[in-house]
Amino acid sequence: MAQADIGLIGLAVMGENIALNMESKGFTVAVYNRTVEKVDAFIAGRGAGKKFIGCHSIRELAAGLQRPRKVMLLVKAGQPVDDLIEQLIPALEPGDIIIDGGNSHFPDTIRRAKRAESKGLLYIGTGVSGGEEGALTGPSLMPGGSPAAWPHVRDIFQKICAKTPEGEPCCDWVGENGAGHFVKMVHNGIEYGDMQMICETYLMMKDGLGMSNEEMHEAFKAWNEAELKSYLIEITRDILAYKNEEGQSVVDLILDTAGQKGTGKWTVLAALDEGQPLTLIGEAVFARCLSAIKEERVAASKALKGKMKKIRGDRQKFVGDLRQALYASKIVSYAQGFQLMRSAAKTYGWSLNYGGIALMWRGGCIIRSAFLDKIKEAYVNNPRLTNLLLDPFFAGAVTAAEKPWRNVIMKAVQARIPVPAIGSALEFYDGYRARRLPANLLQAQRDYFGAHTYERVDKPRGEFFHTNWTGKGGTTSATAYTV
Repeated sequence: MAQADIGLIGLAVMGENIALNMESKGFTVAVYNRTVEKVDAFIAGRGAGKKFIGCHSIRELAAGLQRPRKVMLLVKAGQPVDDLIEQLIPALEPGDIIIDGGNSHFPDTIRRAKRAESKGLLYIGTGVSGGEEGALTGPSLMPGGSPAAWPHVRDIFQKICAKTPEGEPCCDWVGENGAGHFVKMVHNGIEYGDMQMICETYLMMKDGLGMSNEEMHEAFKAWNEAELKSYLIEITRDILAYKNEEGQSVVDLILDTAGQKGTGKWTVLAALDEGQPLTLIGEAVFARCLSAIKEERVAASKALKGKMKKIRGDRQKFVGDLRQALYASKIVSYAQGFQLMRSAAKTYGWSLNYGGIALMWRGGCIIRSAFLDKIKEAYVNNPRLTNLLLDPFFAGAVTAAEKPWRNVIMKAVQARIPVPAIGSALEFYDGYRARRLPANLLQAQRDYFGAHTYERVDKPRGEFFHTNWTGKGGTTSATAYTV
């Protein structure tokens, strides 16, 4: 029996396309699916005449692989991954590699890596971004897990992944255990933010300025040729121009309720665990939740008076303001995302290469954009950069956009048009550069009702004080004080 370079389990859309991608780069791929009829259908269909080995059991798959065996799972995240790992363990030998290419939650990847390594196996949890097309033609790959596994899969991964215009692979080793899936999770959270900000801009154009789909198409087309050039701006341009056979704009026929698979929520929960202000992505997640209560919103629109108003003035100038507001808000979103990754790296002991992560997102993935080149440059210039807003290029860009950014939010408030993500970006920017915030009063409140103590401006950090505010509270204070 011929020996395959890699095995792949799961022949749904992503699995099929990645298998075809691998084969097109010269690799022989053994494929298996729990429903074995899918294996036969694939071998007789899209895989006909190609270097695939169809397998009807996990043991048959394992027997057909070169050592160390490499088995990639592309199945639904959650229990199916755990079930497959338990089935694979008896069929594999020490040094063999299990690769989870699904959208797994990073704590699960940490746990699974530990489980596989306890059996002498190596484990990789890799983020895969780019959707169906990316899987086939070149996704962005974000692998993490057992470091010893990387040399064995590097050639395959870097041949099948997307490439930058300069030919650099959009794939490199991210870090230990769950680092790869954590970075993919943050990628998805940033994707939530980017999409929401574009949608808010669209709403301002459509309902605020009364622009037609054709006019908006032209605006996004122009934006995609400048600093906002990106996959999401590009597809928004195309969506706004798309008409069905009856000549209707399809975007106008779509119900305004958004779905989500949970990765945005995971990003926000991770930020809460890390104590990081991921405000923009949080608003993007909640905006989807708000969209989902459609019937309640319709009822509220009748009960709570006050419709959206038109934005008056120079339309062309305001469209320019929208462009700058979107750009500045995008900078804030990425600054928050990278800030979260820095915090998590300390918590979990990961050595993340932030410039390398920006490079991995440069091609193949949903948030790919020219903008990421500047992020890579920022971290190459200063690997210890604490926040993107402190990089000279991004600081200058946000400063230049501040006036039109504020104008957009002011006009949105006056016109009753909700812009939660763009608005929260400005609020974060103002808060982040505020030398003094009102948390002194907040700490006084906490100390008043719970004796939680506080630090003082005239004393060294780390000394804690309690005031008997009422004269009845005594001198006993709480011991928990977490910043």
